[in-house]
Amino acid sequence: MPTITLNVNSKKVTIDVDPATPVLWVLREHLHLVGTKYGCGVAQCGACTILLDNVAVRSCMLPVSAVAQKSITSIEGLSANGDHPVQKAWIEKDVAQCGYCQTGQIMSAVALLRSNPNPTDAQIDAVMSGNICRCGTYLRIKEAIKAAATAQ
Repeated sequence: MPTITLNVNSKKVTIDVDPATPVLWVLREHLHLVGTKYGCGVAQCGACTILLDNVAVRSCMLPVSAVAQKSITSIEGLSANGDHPVQKAWIEKDVAQCGYCQTGQIMSAVALLRSNPNPTDAQIDAVMSGNICRCGTYLRIKEAIKAAATAQ
């Protein structure tokens, strides 16, 4: 098994893993960072969203060999105390219902606000449309993104 060095949540980690292993499983099974969720397994639902060099990407189909020189941020890496502005807005707006999709939703929202600190409703809808919430909390998600935008 080849050794791969990754930059995960601002820390260098070295793992022995098949280079074709999806980043999702490296995070969950090898690094025990279980906040990133498995949803569909085909990069369509958004539950597995992480930041790769500050861009939201689906980790369930992304081979670990493709990310060795990049910065990976999982939900655990946003803040040590869960006090990132987006996380705080999620709580303030009571977004989560079942909560399963929320880490992916939050990571997509963080990437959006980093690239566009004051998005319009249409821009929020366009970016967040790739994240599915089976509970239908889309209006609260939008409210939380707007609240986080004003808090930053």
